[in-house]
Amino acid sequence: MAASFDTIPHDRLMTQVEAKVSDGRVLDLIRGWLRADILKGLEKWTPTRGSPQGAVISPLLANIYLDPLDAFIAGRGYHMVRYADDFVLLCRTRDEAEAALEDVRAWISDNGLALHPEKTHVGDCRQPGQGFEFLGYRFEAGQRHVRKKSLNKLKDRLRAKTKRTRGDSLERIVADLNRTLRGWFGYFKHAHHIIFERLDAFTRRRLRALLRRQEKRSPRMGMSRTDHQRWPKAFFAEAGLFALHTAWQSARQSR
Repeated sequence: MAASFDTIPHDRLMTQVEAKVSDGRVLDLIRGWLRADILKGLEKWTPTRGSPQGAVISPLLANIYLDPLDAFIAGRGYHMVRYADDFVLLCRTRDEAEAALEDVRAWISDNGLALHPEKTHVGDCRQPGQGFEFLGYRFEAGQRHVRKKSLNKLKDRLRAKTKRTRGDSLERIVADLNRTLRGWFGYFKHAHHIIFERLDAFTRRRLRALLRRQEKRSPRMGMSRTDHQRWPKAFFAEAGLFALHTAWQSARQSR
């Protein structure tokens, strides 16, 4: 589930903030942040509701405003996992989940919010097709996967760093890739291991195509047998390329 803060009036939000924060300078700063003009195309307006999407202060405001929801859920006997305005309710049965959803829906409505229509549903995540997405992961059939949107975002970043027209040395390209791959793995290392093998293959394929171009050979996708023999896995390992699957194996053994 996710609570939408687009509808909450600023005065109602600030009432909750003022119950936690007493420093007038901090409160004035938050008010200024909330009332900052929004520019979209040629349109400009001053918001009176909601918190700025994507702003660093938004998760903090969500945590302050939803703190009473945590207490409400605990009082009802449910278990909730929440990060800012994204949360999951864990229940033993479908009937309990339906009841929990109605309780949350009522609390959300009474507090000037609305549940996100696309992110809110009831399902048994142990069953195929009934999983849910939360904080970049997809939980389904007893497994954790990287959600499709997060996976596509990483691939786009890797493509941008491995354009065939890039003229940098392999050493610099690998160093650039490693910063992205290490950071991504640090967060998604709990995903099902098959994705790491596929992403490693994807990255090497992109590098092979780039190396072909640098040698002024006919452009290909780096998928030919000759390319694999000329630049095998060991070649990229020696070049220092961070391998996701190898990192997963090391992390697994350390556990």
